[in-house]
Amino acid sequence: MKLFLVLLFFVGSAYLIVVFNWTYSDGDRAGYIQQFSTRGWLCKTHEGELAMTTVPGTAPVLWHFTIWNDKVAAELSEVMGKRVILHYKEYRHIPTDCFGETTYFVDKVAIQEE
Repeated sequence: MKLFLVLLFFVGSAYLIVVFNWTYSDGDRAGYIQQFSTRGWLCKTHEGELAMTTVPGTAPVLWHFTIWNDKVAAELSEVMGKRVILHYKEYRHIPTDCFGETTYFVDKVAIQEE
C-alpha cells in the first residue's frame, strides 16, 4: 500500500511537471480589455476578457484568459481602455480550475501604438 501511494505521488508530480512545462501553443492577441477581475473561493486567479475587432463597428470576438502573475495583472489594470497586445501560453489538461478558469495564460502586456 505504501509503495502504491509513493508511486501515485510520483506519477502525479510527473504529470504536473509535464503539463506546466510544455505549452500547447503560444502567441499574441490584440484588442481591448472588456472585463478583468479576481475570482475564486480558495484559489484566487485573475480572469479577463479581451474584445478583438478587425474593423471598427463590427461585433467583437471575445477571448477569455487567465493571469497567474500579480505584477502582470497590475500592469493590465493600468492600461484598461487602451488597445493592448497580450502574449499568452496555452496549457492543456490542467487538472483543476484552481490554476485558472481558461487554458490561456497571459504572461506579458504591451500597449499597441495607434
